[in-house]
Amino acid sequence: MSWIKVIPFEEATGKLRTIYEKIKGPNGQIDNVLSIHSLRPHTLTGHMSIYKNTLHHANNTFPNWFLELLGTYTSYINKCDYCYLHHFSGMKRFLQNDSKAAQIQQCIEQDTLHKVLDDKQLALSNYAKKLTLQASEINKSDIDLLKEKGISDGEILEVNQVVSYFNYANRTVLGLGVNTDNEILGLSPMNKDDEDSWSHH
Repeated sequence: MSWIKVIPFEEATGKLRTIYEKIKGPNGQIDNVLSIHSLRPHTLTGHMSIYKNTLHHANNTFPNWFLELLGTYTSYINKCDYCYLHHFSGMKRFLQNDSKAAQIQQCIEQDTLHKVLDDKQLALSNYAKKLTLQASEINKSDIDLLKEKGISDGEILEVNQVVSYFNYANRTVLGLGVNTDNEILGLSPMNKDDEDSWSHH
């Protein structure tokens, strides 16, 4: 499951047990990317807060499938199979169109997203790629280019935070050897109106 000790759901006590109860999915599943925090439960709280508020919040502008696509793309670029598999499954579930999801997956892996995204979506995916691989080279002209596509400042911030979150999650997973053993892929918090609702379905 990982290269460091992880406390499983059935052995968790105290604060960790309380958090686990809040985030558990079917059959008490705790995603490995979350249980990896078990030795420091306060960082699990931080992870869940930023994850829920960047990716699954009612005040987001973009639909869940597109934000999941950005996460899938970022994870593919970072060669993080764990997050790639999970969030492709999440994107597919939100998209509710298996053939389109398969086409998007192929374009992610071939770096040909221009075939399946509109101009605005493509500009944001290009921003996601540069933020992931060349963050120090981003400058005002990159942001101005997004604005010229009709993307608002708030939408730019929304995408920036989603992509930044995935870079954090990818490095958590890759740096600690987290894998998908015994997991149901693609679960996510469903209640977008409640910031404190973390249960996975």
